[in-house]
Amino acid sequence: MNAATLACAPSGMAWDGINWADVQRHVRRLQTRIVKATQDGRHNKARALQWLLTHSFSGKALAIKRVTGNKGKNTPGVDKVTWKTPAAKTNAIASMKRRGYSPLPLRRVLIPKKNGKTRPLGIPVMKCRAMQALHLLALEPIAETTADLNSYGFRLERSTADAGEQCFNSLAKKVSAEWVLEADIQGCFDQISHDWMVANVPTDKATLKKWLKAGFVYQNELFPTEAGTPQGGIITPPTTEQTAV
Repeated sequence: MNAATLACAPSGMAWDGINWADVQRHVRRLQTRIVKATQDGRHNKARALQWLLTHSFSGKALAIKRVTGNKGKNTPGVDKVTWKTPAAKTNAIASMKRRGYSPLPLRRVLIPKKNGKTRPLGIPVMKCRAMQALHLLALEPIAETTADLNSYGFRLERSTADAGEQCFNSLAKKVSAEWVLEADIQGCFDQISHDWMVANVPTDKATLKKWLKAGFVYQNELFPTEAGTPQGGIITPPTTEQTAV
């Protein structure tokens, strides 16, 4: 596949015929350009490149591959649909369009915690997972470029071992601080402001608003989501996604 065919879904393209090396290169090239534009302060250029990535065949194909290849590939949302066959995956690529997209509510499940309490998770339908994975491809280059150098939670290629190493390097000096402050934001995921997220998250605002207001279904009852962000989808922290899907 050349650059032209990578920009939009080629007619008659089958899932088994996709050249994944080409797809990866095309997405990586766009992500690299997004990083460069962000570093240069060319935010309009970065947004244009994000739009190009989220409308590309390569971006859509890679998003479908992720949601049909992770632990939650057999876990349906409220529509009870999963994409198991090559034909279903090919059709899914063609269905991923921004215009007319309306996310379905999440399926609420309660996961037991060690302390006897439960953690609520929201399971999106397959199409919403794929759309989230697609927009995450365009969001991560900016998020990783602008993030604090000493932040380690839910970061790509970072772990608690990296945080521990940095703590040692900072605290093992004679002039180091003697105290460490530990803090926890109570109900952070449940209470975070939707308006703040829309104003500050560098992604498609209209689509983000739809995700935030999609609501959730629990015991056959629909509940609105006026604040907070669900845990359990592709675009939420990695540890949550692994638990839920």
